[in-house]
Amino acid sequence: MQSSPLSRRDLLRGSVALAAYSLASRPLSAFGLEAGAGEEVVPFLDPQPYDAKRPMLRWAHLQNWITDAADVYEVSHYPRPKIDPTTQPADWKVDFAGYLKKPTTLSLADLQKRPIRTVTALIECGGNGSNPGFAGACGNVRWTGTPLGPLLKELGLMKRSEEVVFYGTDEKVEKIRDKDYPQHFARSLTVEHAMREEVLLAWAMNGEPLGAAHGFPLRLVVPGWFGIAWVKWLRRVEVLDRRFMGKWMAREYVTIRGEETERSGTVWRETSVCNICIKSVTARVVRRAGGSLKISGAAWSDGTPVTRVEVKIDDGPWRPAVLEKKPAHGIDAKFTWNFWHLDWTDATPGDHTIVSRAVDADGRIQPPADDPSMKLKATYWEANQQWVRKIRV
Repeated sequence: MQSSPLSRRDLLRGSVALAAYSLASRPLSAFGLEAGAGEEVVPFLDPQPYDAKRPMLRWAHLQNWITDAADVYEVSHYPRPKIDPTTQPADWKVDFAGYLKKPTTLSLADLQKRPIRTVTALIECGGNGSNPGFAGACGNVRWTGTPLGPLLKELGLMKRSEEVVFYGTDEKVEKIRDKDYPQHFARSLTVEHAMREEVLLAWAMNGEPLGAAHGFPLRLVVPGWFGIAWVKWLRRVEVLDRRFMGKWMAREYVTIRGEETERSGTVWRETSVCNICIKSVTARVVRRAGGSLKISGAAWSDGTPVTRVEVKIDDGPWRPAVLEKKPAHGIDAKFTWNFWHLDWTDATPGDHTIVSRAVDADGRIQPPADDPSMKLKATYWEANQQWVRKIRV
């Protein structure tokens, strides 16, 4: 492993059986999202204006439960580091420093000798849904790596250890309080969160080495949190005894949201973009051989179970949709999207609007665009408002 590129067999060693991967990769016809025999797709009147040169999920073109790596969005905030895939992975090293009893440096090969786990998890950009042309910055992916928690435990967390900071190789000079400082891209998690079983130091997606745009050769995977937290090109893991307030944690990717209160007027608060919001989208409408229509889509959250999806047609009542059974179980299903469908048997000719909303086990309801939580949101992060689509029957 130290002298040659990893094989697919190496990457999946110790992960979920390949049979489970095949199940997860079945075409959408197995889950009711793809037009079948005798069915035709009813096109939306408001198609998404995608940039063909930019990797993005095309909802109308979904093919599989697992998103192909080529269709997973890519966002970088500092220049992408140049890493030679033929030589550097064998020499790639990660420093583990700070409030640890046994600080150390481990190579990628060292990490790959540790227990390996594969977790299926949706990754989503913090700005996904902020405009119609940026509504597919998400994907359902199988990530392979080693769990972070056991490693931190072995290295010995100190009693005063509070937060874990992850530094990428990508860097840029930033001006802080009128002075220039070279800065590596960095985000943090609390120690408690970093110890969760789903948090990985990952080197593969969908059974293949990470691509250059997705953090090759090593990245952090934080299921349930927006992709900004999934630090790429990982080089340093540092344990602190206090809050980390780097640019991408405290000054950028911060949501400014107002709340109207009876006693204090409008209260504005700033919060770091962290856990994924409850969300659903309408992906496709098909006409069946008998003339009825089938509306299909996807819904997801931060790992809190999606308990129901409801669909409103025009100004009618909310109708319960059917949640499709996930092709995975346990933790491997917790952080994935749900597919859903609604049989529309009373459609009338003409133009119609369709909108869905998801509800999770904590009672969070995906809000309409005119909800105060959306209207009083001054930044475009965490845009989980209901997304209205238009069709002609």
